[in-house]
Amino acid sequence: MATSSFSQDLLDHAKAWPFAEARLLIERFEKMKITPSAERPALFETGYGPSGLPHIGTFGEVVRTSMVRHAFETLTGLPTRLICFSDDMDGLRKVPDNIPNKEMIAQHLGKALTDVPDPFGTHNSFGEHNNARLQGFLDGFGFDYEFFSATRCYQSGLLDDALLNILKNYDAVTNVVLPTLGEERRATYSPFMPVCPETREVLQAEITGHDAAEGKIEYRDPRDGSLRETIVTGGACKLQWKCDWAMRWYALGVDYEMSGKDLSESVKLSSKITRIMGGTPPEGISYELFLDQNGEKISKSKGNGLSVEEWLTYGTEEALALFMYNQPKRAKRLFFDVVPKMVDEYFSHLEKFADADDAAKIDNPVWHIHQGQPPVETVPVGFSLLLNLAGVCQAEHSDVIWGYLEQYAPGVTAETHPQLARLVDYAVVYYRDRVHPFKTYRAPSADEVTHLNQNQTNPWLCGLLHNH
Repeated sequence: MATSSFSQDLLDHAKAWPFAEARLLIERFEKMKITPSAERPALFETGYGPSGLPHIGTFGEVVRTSMVRHAFETLTGLPTRLICFSDDMDGLRKVPDNIPNKEMIAQHLGKALTDVPDPFGTHNSFGEHNNARLQGFLDGFGFDYEFFSATRCYQSGLLDDALLNILKNYDAVTNVVLPTLGEERRATYSPFMPVCPETREVLQAEITGHDAAEGKIEYRDPRDGSLRETIVTGGACKLQWKCDWAMRWYALGVDYEMSGKDLSESVKLSSKITRIMGGTPPEGISYELFLDQNGEKISKSKGNGLSVEEWLTYGTEEALALFMYNQPKRAKRLFFDVVPKMVDEYFSHLEKFADADDAAKIDNPVWHIHQGQPPVETVPVGFSLLLNLAGVCQAEHSDVIWGYLEQYAPGVTAETHPQLARLVDYAVVYYRDRVHPFKTYRAPSADEVTHLNQNQTNPWLCGLLHNH
């Protein structure tokens, strides 16, 4: 739980968007006449679909949610929790492109991800494998969170009361969803998908009857057309995802969850279902999606845009967090040229923080990136300059760049300025990966030969004859 040395009046007037979001959450609790406590903390949630690996959008959602969480704690001093929920009971609809043993996985389409074998051979199921990757991913960034598995939540009975609530309001919930579906899908739609006890497939089956008193549904088995009956609790059924989202909000008591603009209509629908259940939908910002350098929407299948791994190869984690912090409601281009810009902007914000007044400090992005405790660091040379220097001097080793830096800033070393050392290493990797492989050469002219012979010790001339 965060504490703050800033005055309450100053915090109440902070302009940064995480504070604006936190105030909306405070208003929610006031309307509900609830004060978060140790027994009932303010609950933040992020969702993850484990049919694929964690990606830059996963990072963005968790880091932004963590910023709002910290702003809320700072404003109120009240306890909070952050749940990262994995929808690992979702049925596998297609074989991902980026996995081994595709033929084996193709035999298990339709099964819950936790019932699909792990194509990597490291875990009991594909869902467990990707859950482990998610937790490793989040742990690597130092996020404070609790991991929840949909499979465990369904099978443990944690969601049973909420599932029975959906069954009790079966017609009202169904009628909310039907207008959003096509004619063919409307004919067979039901909030419930039975899990076949023999095959473990999550069935898109026709529901022929439902009994709230008994907690059961009747469905037509798509394999042979026979009528079967099942309870809806204990993991015997899975909800369609929009109903599932609402049910999760209700069952867990989620107070805040942000989502991409592409899910804005789903948020409205799930909010209606939550109200039908007698709950209050969470607060949450609708953030814009990323674009590539051509202004096209980033797609995992297309592979356009940058991955987390690519960003962290050429730039810092803090710069990535700054990119996520900046204007979340505005679409932003995510491609390589953004990285050095964000690195330099981050250190510019960090430099300004030290001498700023309190009002400017809590509106400075680095305060939110570092949970109110920005480090005290200086970088005497900008990252963009280091990249240019690496290219001009053909710096395949950091010693080349440090040779220049010792002349430019006497006394500056890797030991005295570890952040600068990080940037020098990034610049060398950038040169090796993105400059050197694309260099072309030409023979020098007679005048150039003369000048080069006269200036053999000048480091600035070492790369002038190379066309990038």
